[in-house]
Amino acid sequence: MKTATPAAKPSPRETLNLRIPAAERSLIDRAALSSGKTRTDFILSAARRAAEEALLDRALLMVEPAKYARFLALLEAKPKPNARLRRTMKAAPPWPEA
Repeated sequence: MKTATPAAKPSPRETLNLRIPAAERSLIDRAALSSGKTRTDFILSAARRAAEEALLDRALLMVEPAKYARFLALLEAKPKPNARLRRTMKAAPPWPEA
């Protein structure tokens, strides 16, 4: 009788090798140190963020024409006066007057 052999467990992490100029490595090391991260964690975090942004920039949303027209109308409509808007318009600006 043949016994099942356990499948090899996939490595929890993969290796990614990069060749970069010393000045860039130094910059990354300083930034990682200042944020309390290892170089690997810093690079991985920045690369993940950039990958997500790149993919989200190319995301395509499909909506029915009527719903899209309603969405555009809401964006283009002037805000209806309300107490909060009136209070905001009367507030002093946070920057000094010129």
